Amino acid sequence: RIDHLYSDPHEENARLILHYGDMTDSSSLQRTIQRVQPDEIYNLAAQSHVAVSFEEPEYTAESDAVGTLRILEAIRNLGLEERCRFYQASTSELFGKVQETPQRETTPFYPRSPYGVAKLYAYWIVVNYRESYGMFACNGILFNHESPMRGETFVTRKITRGLARIGHGLDECVYLGNLDALRDWGHARDYVEAQWLMLQHDEPRDFVIASGKQYSVRDFVNTAAESMGLQLDWTGSGPEECGVVSWSENEELGFRAGDVVVQVDPRYYRPAEVETLLGDASQAAEALGWKPRISFRELVDEMVENDLRLAREEALIDRDRSER
Repeated sequence: RIDHLYSDPHEENARLILHYGDMTDSSSLQRTIQRVQPDEIYNLAAQSHVAVSFEEPEYTAESDAVGTLRILEAIRNLGLEERCRFYQASTSELFGKVQETPQRETTPFYPRSPYGVAKLYAYWIVVNYRESYGMFACNGILFNHESPMRGETFVTRKITRGLARIGHGLDECVYLGNLDALRDWGHARDYVEAQWLMLQHDEPRDFVIASGKQYSVRDFVNTAAESMGLQLDWTGSGPEECGVVSWSENEELGFRAGDVVVQVDPRYYRPAEVETLLGDASQAAEALGWKPRISFRELVDEMVENDLRLAREEALIDRDRSER
């Protein structure tokens, strides 16, 4: 997903240089930080898939928990504590089994996955290094943030990509887990701005970054369908629930009334479900002047438009091959 960012090292005035490294390899991290001498570090690296964290809990802990410690130690060992500001990408998964709604900076944490637990360690080690060594280090507790760049195995992208591929005859159905899970979804573009603002602040603080609005996975499916000119009806319940096309006004797509385009597959249920997440970003609004600009519908429309384009291109390639 970052191939398009690559610049030839021989290119003059390249705005972005990629360095090889690994969160499980402290020597590579320290070597890169020593070479670059950064003023700011944004730690967005992680094994960030909750479901995968149940399958690979040790690797998740190594990369997400201890990996954060490795960067902080590299900053300290290189004597950059006073020069280099550090941002840690924390997560609403810290709240897990929520203790209050909405969730804010003072809400108790109760993570419900190895990913959430690893991120909890990372959160507290950032606080510890800030208080112990005077480092400008802060946590952004970001609620779900999406864009067309989202990985294809994450639920929002599974929805937009899956429906787009069905419409172009490349797939037949989208399989999802808990349709009733409630999430606070925003656009990654807005949330990256919040990350930058946190490191420009006059003091290191931890902030919740969220839209303050909540939708279910089913709502996301319905909105994506509407963006494609579809209306879905829902039948059954629990693992038997299905999304069925009731009508379609988009003649370019191959949807027909009665098509089952969404089904529930229990294999996508989490061992310990996070039922609801809703953030209160009022402290970020007050201290940073940050508020989200992109609405939920605009986010979904952008993702749908991108995946329709990709599916259309793939369908054309398949058609050309079959005609040869």
